[in-house]
Amino acid sequence: MTRNSPDDATRRGTSDAEAIEGLLAYAQTGSRWGGAALRRARQAVARSRALATEFPEHTALLARSLRLTARLLLKRGKAVEALPMAQEAAALTRAMGGAPLVTSLMHLAEVYEALHRYSEAAATMAEADRISPPEAP
Repeated sequence: MTRNSPDDATRRGTSDAEAIEGLLAYAQTGSRWGGAALRRARQAVARSRALATEFPEHTALLARSLRLTARLLLKRGKAVEALPMAQEAAALTRAMGGAPLVTSLMHLAEVYEALHRYSEAAATMAEADRISPPEAP
């Protein structure tokens, strides 16, 4: 599905997961769309939270929504608001491990650095470094 506007998320026949993916894609154009990107990202968090509650297999989508929202908040100098979202994304991806966890930990470390919590940032980066890459098939 090509995503060109927030309307793509509400088009008839669009699954919940596709709608959230559309919101995330739209939100990633943050610098181009400004505040609308953050609104769409927050909307994606709310929708993915509801979806993951009903269907736990969509927890990764919730974590991605949280990471993107935290990143947008961080870009706008709102590290305090970004912190709980980055922490939740890391908590959600702990069970998954691998790349999703590494990505979440890296984002969390960025938020800690923005808050001048350097020892926590270093510890989080060290945790990410300890995660083994998946073995090649």
